[in-house]
Amino acid sequence: MIDQKPLAGIRVIDLTRVLAGPFCTMNLADLGAEVIKLEVPGRGDDSRGYAPIMPGGDSGYYYSVNRGKKSVTVDLRSSEGAAIMLELAAKSDVVVENFSPGTMDRFGLGYANLVSANPGIILCSISGFGQSGPMASAPAYDIVAQALGGTMSITGYPGGEPLRCGVSIGDLCAALYAVIAILSALRLRERTGRGQHLDIAMLDCQVAMLEDALARFSISGKVPGPLGTRHPSITPFQQFRAADGYFVAGAGNEALWQRMCDAIGMAELKDDPRFLLNADRTAHHDELEAILMRHFATRPREHWLRCLGEAGVPCAPIANVEEVTKNPHLLERRMILRAENPNCPDLVVPGSPLKNPGSTAVPDTRAPRLGEHTEQVLREVLGYDDKRVAELRNRSII
Repeated sequence: MIDQKPLAGIRVIDLTRVLAGPFCTMNLADLGAEVIKLEVPGRGDDSRGYAPIMPGGDSGYYYSVNRGKKSVTVDLRSSEGAAIMLELAAKSDVVVENFSPGTMDRFGLGYANLVSANPGIILCSISGFGQSGPMASAPAYDIVAQALGGTMSITGYPGGEPLRCGVSIGDLCAALYAVIAILSALRLRERTGRGQHLDIAMLDCQVAMLEDALARFSISGKVPGPLGTRHPSITPFQQFRAADGYFVAGAGNEALWQRMCDAIGMAELKDDPRFLLNADRTAHHDELEAILMRHFATRPREHWLRCLGEAGVPCAPIANVEEVTKNPHLLERRMILRAENPNCPDLVVPGSPLKNPGSTAVPDTRAPRLGEHTEQVLREVLGYDDKRVAELRNRSII
């Protein structure tokens, strides 16, 4: 059994707030990195004020993306606060920030400053539009990236209004690409001894996640639009309505289509020339959908799920969030974790999907109180004495 996480011994300085940056650094913490989150004295990460607010004042939003970190309060706008940050960078491996481009330079904490303190430092900058280009300085949120990156234009139902994805996919994709970039930079540093400045743009990441939409447009000349729950290239692959509720099913190849027809008692569809091959079914999607919808409406959802499941056809009910928290499969795989918060013992948060079957290590489910580790980090990492810590606190630097 392995009880050590892969990033054990790696120290990350987290200057981020809200979602993209914190989700990135939380994943690094799940992998074993020591993540020291620097926050504004007295206020902290903006998301500490986001609903839902628990008894005692903690934010459920903050808890969901900041577990396993240490919180240190430092005023980076002051020269002394910036100096503390540089001292921390000198003793760290990675710095992650999601300020507007140019902000780190104004703080005296740009990549050149960090490299002077630590030639091996890896700086990962996450922003809306990147560190270069005509839109680099424009403000952005998740919804802006989803809108400009094309995601909203293909989300929703035909003829309906563009829709934002139900989760902040603009932030989350950028966070995961940032993790990939950081892990790659750590590996490269092992060979070269040098760090890097990584530039992750939310808009870039949205475009990278467009799947085949660009190919469909360039080949057909038709601008892709929203298709509801169906897939643009695979049929059937969508939501269906049974007599008592919704479910999804997909047949992504001819063998699955044949099995699906037999399982639902519609073997005649296998020989229908409109539906012989996936390309045929996609071309005649509306006709096939109407046939299947009428058929599925005759029986309860569980009947169809049982028939399809026994035939090996991918299918599932559409679960709500409460049902997700009670799913025995997810519980066994530790994807639903009870968070450590004395004021809200029923709080649950998502676990880590990064599984190593041979490891006994589990994610830390506790998020830090604002400034909880300030004195500990200043003393243990930087070697400050009580007098120096007290002086900084009296002057509101920390």
